[in-house]
Amino acid sequence: MPTATTPTAQSISFFRPDQLAEVLDRHARWIKGQPGGARANLAMADLEGVDLSQRDLRGARLVGARLARGRLNGTNLAGADLFGVDLRDADISRANLMQTDLRGARLRAADFSNANLKGADLRAGTLEPGGTARRGTGPDAQDAESARQIHKAALARLQNGMTAEGGIPTDLTGAVLRGANLSDADLSGAVLQNADLSGAVLTGADLTGARLNGANLSGAALDGTRFDKADMVGTRMADCDLSSTRIATAQMTRPIDSMGSEIQRAIFDHERWIDSFGQRGQRADLDGADLSRADLRNVNLSAASLRGANLSAAALTGARLMMTDLSGANLEGANLMGADLSGANLSYAMLTGADLTRVRLGPAAIKDPSGRPTGRSWAANLMGADMRGALLVGTCLVQANLSDANLDSADMDGADMAGAKLQRATLPGRPPRRG
Repeated sequence: MPTATTPTAQSISFFRPDQLAEVLDRHARWIKGQPGGARANLAMADLEGVDLSQRDLRGARLVGARLARGRLNGTNLAGADLFGVDLRDADISRANLMQTDLRGARLRAADFSNANLKGADLRAGTLEPGGTARRGTGPDAQDAESARQIHKAALARLQNGMTAEGGIPTDLTGAVLRGANLSDADLSGAVLQNADLSGAVLTGADLTGARLNGANLSGAALDGTRFDKADMVGTRMADCDLSSTRIATAQMTRPIDSMGSEIQRAIFDHERWIDSFGQRGQRADLDGADLSRADLRNVNLSAASLRGANLSAAALTGARLMMTDLSGANLEGANLMGADLSGANLSYAMLTGADLTRVRLGPAAIKDPSGRPTGRSWAANLMGADMRGALLVGTCLVQANLSDANLDSADMDGADMAGAKLQRATLPGRPPRRG
């Protein structure tokens, strides 16, 4: 069958509304077997914010397309090639994505509520056969080499022309998958950090090596689900039957009560100290403490001393860490989504791969001993911090000191950096500053 092609498969293509309408019309005729029909090929197309809701796009080629903030609710995408597609913040609720190739896709904060992803391929994006081609069905079985070349172009763009070992992981950070059907889906190695999978059907799904820290799996159907070597620090699993899952080798949270009496007492006394404005308890001194993989969600350690502490992969969502001293601390891969670090000292801290989505790192208001504002404030200090690959989506960095910080490959979409100090900082896509 004929295929409607994009102007070029190697770079982003732009479509006028009339051009897109023609491609969609010809695809509809192709689906019905009518004369003049052609399979839609929107590979590498810029369709950001487009409305494709309720469309029948079965088997369409959307490799590397930009559909961020698009509307695809109720759309039939069964068997579509969505390799490396950008669907961030898109509405894909109630859509049919059965047997789709979603390897390496950008799906952060997308809404997949009640979508059907049965048998979808959500592994890392590589040039290994995948999706419909891997199953030997559909149009890709006939033009596998053509599909491979388009995948190669999409992968090069995702990697900025560089080769990544193991490919580009499928990113579902913060995605909403409530009630979605993910039975038999291949999610091995996928990033599902802080994703909402409550009530989802994960029967027979493969989550081997997936990153699920902070994800909500409450009430999910997990019959035969594989969690081998998955990162499940801070994963919520209320009302889940784990009897038939493979979860023994997953990395789980360390609850506070498993960390020894000294650490437990320090946290308890510190919270009393905070609540009583210093009249009871005492300020926590946890310098150098091993709090790796610790479950510290919603803890209040404001003004505590955690210099050089190991908080790698810790669950710190919603934590209150105002004016906390975390200088030189290891927060690699920590989940700090929604935490308050106003005025905190993170100088020379290790924050590579940490999730700082919607974290408050602006100035902290200084109060007197009775808790009344003094009218003065204290800026957050991130001097020399290593923040490579960190998520800073919607993060407040107002007046923060980022001098000499390394933010290479960090995602700073929507970050507020008003008044921030950026001397010699390495920002995403920019070389180190000199001077």
